[in-house]
Amino acid sequence: MTIRNLDDLLAEGVSGRRVLVRADLNVPLDKQTGKITDDGRIRAVLPTLTALTGAGAKVVVFSHLGRPKGAPDPQFSLRPVAARLGELLGAQVRFAEDTVGESARSTVDALADGEVALLENLRFNKGETSKDEAERGAFADQLATLGEAYVDDAFGAVHRKHASVFDVPARLPHVAGRLVLREVEVLAKLTGEPERPYVVVLGGSKVSDKLAVIEALLPKVDRLLIGGGMCFTFLKAQGHEVGTSLLEEEMVETCRNLLERAEGKILLPVDVVAADAFAPDAAHDTVRADAIPSHRLGLDIGPETVAGFAAALADAKTIFWNGPMGVFEMAAFANGTRGVAEAITKADAFSVVGGGDSAAAVRALGLDESSFGHISTGGGASLEYLEGKTLPGIAALED
Repeated sequence: MTIRNLDDLLAEGVSGRRVLVRADLNVPLDKQTGKITDDGRIRAVLPTLTALTGAGAKVVVFSHLGRPKGAPDPQFSLRPVAARLGELLGAQVRFAEDTVGESARSTVDALADGEVALLENLRFNKGETSKDEAERGAFADQLATLGEAYVDDAFGAVHRKHASVFDVPARLPHVAGRLVLREVEVLAKLTGEPERPYVVVLGGSKVSDKLAVIEALLPKVDRLLIGGGMCFTFLKAQGHEVGTSLLEEEMVETCRNLLERAEGKILLPVDVVAADAFAPDAAHDTVRADAIPSHRLGLDIGPETVAGFAAALADAKTIFWNGPMGVFEMAAFANGTRGVAEAITKADAFSVVGGGDSAAAVRALGLDESSFGHISTGGGASLEYLEGKTLPGIAALED
């Protein structure tokens, strides 16, 4: 795989040139105030933007946010992102009220060398996510007229065959940004010859969401630790009562087969924090994983499991973690995720946090981001990469 990167573009000279940067600025917003609650994805694109502005480029940033239905929707506007991006850059970011309309064109035309503009949400246009290649291509044609070169720094979107990710780079000279290049280099380490022991920690809600990556990783890892809501389907596969915990009945037999094939590689919780209800103030206590009361649901792994998982991580040399161990957004059920995360940081290992809720948990729990080897910005993209899938956004950058 040969991908030109940002340094190649900078070497050619970008001063006075309009450079399109596809970023992943899909940040969480507080529903009541509209304020950004986690700006990690904005910070992640700063190295690419500052390199371009410092070299005198006219930088045109575009991104999606949320899942609008192909039409403008105020709750998904990127306006607050433009304000935060400007604060982080220490310079004004011009904001276009549309993506390829009059506001976008006039905003881009007004850029001086070294300035940045942010276009409105790409998904306000049906062509962005259309499965019809002609419709998607027509939108890509319009986007491409706004720039003279294209930089993809949106790793969280490279697994999508969308106009801004897949079609625009076919129309312009294209390179990978700093973030995308780093993500690919890190994940290539995990799929190549990782230093052993190689331990993977998987959490999250559904086995079905992680089945493909479990299948792909089982032959390669030394240990696979499973927590989060998905662990209850595995516990059910062992014949245990799981009460009202999250359960994918149709996946029980699949989990049973995985456990039989895994040759002792899969470690499951031995205790869980079980609650009367899915609520932050619900009555709860720690119970054995094989003795969950029928009226209760598990919302976190228990302290004995945290200790066992920590022991399994202690001698690891390579660690990949994707998915929280419990409902970390509720303080009463955050200890499992915190404990496992802290164990990962203590291991003398190259550790990768696989984006999504895991990355959000690191920041929400106040953990030191620098104590992890790499925190990915793309949960779905990182999983699909590890599954061995072709990612459309990466394929579009290949020469």
